[in-house]
Amino acid sequence: MATYPIRNKQTGETKEVVMSIYEWDSWLEENGEQWERYYTPDNAPCLGVEVGEWSDRLMKKHPSFNEVLKKASKAPGAKIKPF
Repeated sequence: MATYPIRNKQTGETKEVVMSIYEWDSWLEENGEQWERYYTPDNAPCLGVEVGEWSDRLMKKHPSFNEVLKKASKAPGAKIKPF
């Protein structure tokens, strides 16, 4: 079962309905004129995706990682470059 946050288009009333995706399709056909999906930052689905450049996030989480890259770049035949 899934939870669908919805808002009444005319009154602005918000609520959540719980039903399967199959039920949702038929419910939306019957009630789509009055209700719409309504997401806020609090109830929006999260995909677990981080935002930003991967190198910036890496340097924030592991500030000494650039030192490791500097040492690795000194190895013979290395193609690694520090940030």
